[in-house]
Amino acid sequence: MKAMILAAGRGRRLRPLTDTLPKVLVPVVNRPMLERSIGLLSIHGVQEVIINAHHLYQTMIDYLKRRDPSGVRVEVRVEEEILGTGGGIKNTQDFWDERPFIAINGDILTDINLTEVCAYHQRRDNLVTMVLHDVPRYNKLRVDRDMNILSIGLTTGGKDTLAFTGIHVIDPEVLDYIPEGAPYNIIDCYRQLIQEKRAVRAYVATRHQWIDIGTVRAYLRANIDLLAPEKVAIGPECHIHPEANLDGWAVLGSRCSIEQGAIVQGSVLWDEVTVRAGVRIVDSVVTTGVIVEKDIIGGVGMR
Repeated sequence: MKAMILAAGRGRRLRPLTDTLPKVLVPVVNRPMLERSIGLLSIHGVQEVIINAHHLYQTMIDYLKRRDPSGVRVEVRVEEEILGTGGGIKNTQDFWDERPFIAINGDILTDINLTEVCAYHQRRDNLVTMVLHDVPRYNKLRVDRDMNILSIGLTTGGKDTLAFTGIHVIDPEVLDYIPEGAPYNIIDCYRQLIQEKRAVRAYVATRHQWIDIGTVRAYLRANIDLLAPEKVAIGPECHIHPEANLDGWAVLGSRCSIEQGAIVQGSVLWDEVTVRAGVRIVDSVVTTGVIVEKDIIGGVGMR
């Protein structure tokens, strides 16, 4: 099976972390989100992945050249202008064969069983399978008892509504409904298919992990969730002074230096960060290569 990771967005809500990295390369417990998404797809038998890119796309290309392929062939499709979810998928039309494929948002982390999702898609002979779950603040899709999606609303709430996880399985026939060479939202395509009474159905996920990394606060929460129960993750070649303190939970990338009396509490440090003696970093993110000489409380440290 083949899959697409949707990754062309600018990641505005996650700024300033995305000022220097594409959103999907932001590390969560020392592994980029992109690597975690590829890993999930690989576990469920995907061997070929295409990623659409726009913001800082060369950084993504360079990263993928360095990574261990791990049995998955990865291609990057650069968009000169952001084409949206539908336009981005249409722009990869030549990548697909006659089989259904998976599309997944690049800014989510999950352990949803994609093997079961794909089996359900084929068993029901669906044109589209949208993976949904019950998250009241995001619930916008109305579903009947037979898992037919009846409508995709613009506001949340309401009886028999569920939320979209950002994962869908798509039959290649859907590509014929998407205009070529223009920005387009795949949801508009799905609304059209629903009006035509085509087989756009829901797979409802339960008892799963799902993290949407939209903001810096959500990013910190994602690190907490993936750390548990260890509470502390330390990358290779770090130097932590015996009188420094990693308090509560903390993530340190590679080659970090935490000097005497420094405190890192509830925070994420990327690679090659130096925290000077006596400095406190609390509820914060510090990006690669920063030398921290003053306290950072509830903020972001960047060069």
